[in-house]
Amino acid sequence: MNFIERIKNGDVLVSDGATGTNLQQRGLVRGEAAESWVLHRPQEILALAQSFISAGADLVLTCTFGATSIRLQAANLQDQVEAINLRAVEIARQAMSPSKGFVAGSIGPTGQMLQPYGTLSHEEAFAAFKQQAALLAQAGVDLLVIETQFDINEAKAAVKAVRSVSGLPLVCSFSFDRGKRTMMGVSPAQVAQEIGLMAVDLLGINCGRSLEDNLAALKLLRAETDKPLWFKPNAGLPKLDDQGQAVYDVTPSDMAEQVPAWLAAGAQVVGGCCGTSPAHLAAIVNSVKPVKVNR
Repeated sequence: MNFIERIKNGDVLVSDGATGTNLQQRGLVRGEAAESWVLHRPQEILALAQSFISAGADLVLTCTFGATSIRLQAANLQDQVEAINLRAVEIARQAMSPSKGFVAGSIGPTGQMLQPYGTLSHEEAFAAFKQQAALLAQAGVDLLVIETQFDINEAKAAVKAVRSVSGLPLVCSFSFDRGKRTMMGVSPAQVAQEIGLMAVDLLGINCGRSLEDNLAALKLLRAETDKPLWFKPNAGLPKLDDQGQAVYDVTPSDMAEQVPAWLAAGAQVVGGCCGTSPAHLAAIVNSVKPVKVNR
C-alpha cells in the first residue's frame, strides 16, 4: 500500500527523529547548514537515516529542511539547490527502499519574514517553495512535508507552491513554540480553519516546546479538524552543556510513556523532532506496535 492507502487503512505510522541535533553529535558545527553535508558528508546523512530505520521508522525525511534557494543563501549554497535536493532524496531512498517504507521530502520555512513584517514577498516565497517541491517530486519522494511553520501566510504560499507542481500526498505541520500558539500567534484552530481547507492530506505539529504543550496543541487541533494528524514533538526543551551543545532532558522511556496520549489525541503519524535520537525512536516504536495496524 502507498502512504495514503496506509493512512486511510487506519495504520499508525512512525516517522523518524531529529536531523540537526543528531548530526551535531556526528560533528556538525552549530550554525553550519545540515544540507551542506548532503554534498560533502553524505555517508553521515545515510547512516543517520539507516539508524532510524533500524529503530523501526516507517518513513524518513530528506535532509532538505533548509534547502530552498532563500534559506541556502545564508550558507552561500544558493547555487546548489538542485544538487542538494536531488542528492538528498537519493540518499534517503538508498536507506529506505520502497518495500520497507516511505521517503518524505522535507520543506522548511524560508528563514525570513514575509511582508509586511519583513522584506520577503509572497511571490519570492512561492517561487522558492515551487522550485524545491518540483525537485523533490522529480527525485521520487513518496510524500511532501511542509514543516515547522509559524506564519500562516508563508504556509499558504508553500501549500500553493507545492500544489502548482505536484499532486503527491502533502503534510503541513506547524511549530507551536508559544505553547498553544506559534511565534506569529497562529492557533491550532486557525491552522485547521485555513490550512485545513486547502489541498493538504494531513495537518501536523512538530518541534515546539515541551511534550505537555505540544500535546495540548494537538488536542486543540483534533477538536477543529477531521484530517489525519502528524505529530513530531521535541524531546523536551534544550539546555546548553559546558561545551555549548544543546541537551534535551526527555529520555526515551519518558517519550514512550507519552505515546498512548498522542494516539488518544488523534495522532496517526508519530515521531520526534529536536533532541530525538534513534533510541528515542525505538522507544516510540515499541509503544506504537500494539496499535499500529487497523487502529
